[in-house]
Amino acid sequence: MTSDEVLKAVFPYLEGVDLASCMGVCKQWRNIARDDFFWKCLCAKRWPSICKQPNPPTVTYYKLYQTFNKRKQHRTLLPPRLSFDDLEFFIDICTEDGFIFSEVVPGPILQNGIKIPPPGACDMLKFHLEGPEYRMKLPVDPRFTVPLSQTVSVSVLVGRKDSNRVACIINKSMFDYIDRTAYRAMANDYLDFSPVYPFVSGIRAWISLLFMEEGNEGAIDVFGIEMDFCDAANSKEEVLWLLDMLDWK
Repeated sequence: MTSDEVLKAVFPYLEGVDLASCMGVCKQWRNIARDDFFWKCLCAKRWPSICKQPNPPTVTYYKLYQTFNKRKQHRTLLPPRLSFDDLEFFIDICTEDGFIFSEVVPGPILQNGIKIPPPGACDMLKFHLEGPEYRMKLPVDPRFTVPLSQTVSVSVLVGRKDSNRVACIINKSMFDYIDRTAYRAMANDYLDFSPVYPFVSGIRAWISLLFMEEGNEGAIDVFGIEMDFCDAANSKEEVLWLLDMLDWK
């Protein structure tokens, strides 16, 4: 068996990245590895329907595979135009009997979060508070109690001090999910974005009541409020970019 025959027997078993690497070994390997039959086999594994046509939609199957397997370049976001110093958050939480929390929270306070877990916090709660995910947290002092027998809803507006404009983050959403393993009662709502960004949708704001387990099954003792946009933002810069795209009034 010649060396060409050996290569033609081995190459069909390679993945695309390995076959592409073989093309850099020498002229002989490159010429054999560029045989479009090998690349058609790889395309058939990824997109079998595209190989049902008599001819590839591009010049060659090699070109098709190459086009959709380029390494994504890491894009560095430009500094956001907003800062937390420009923002203030209007948080209102109510039960059937009235408001139990209603505060204007400056952006830097929400950004700084909860540095020290409350005394008596369990390991699971400490792990959540100290986790790497970017979340905005607000300590609640004095604490308040939420009766689980009542419907509890939350509304959150955000204001821009640089332009005196306001946007809605959460519009009267219910805390309809309580995770006692993570000590959070959660609510969410979909964000409204400016018409300038018509293709941005389906991104939710999540807000959680952080509570201590006090042995009372009928109520939760809230020591903090947490908000995040985990569908799309995982850093301070991404959060600020997302807020900048809201439908400001």
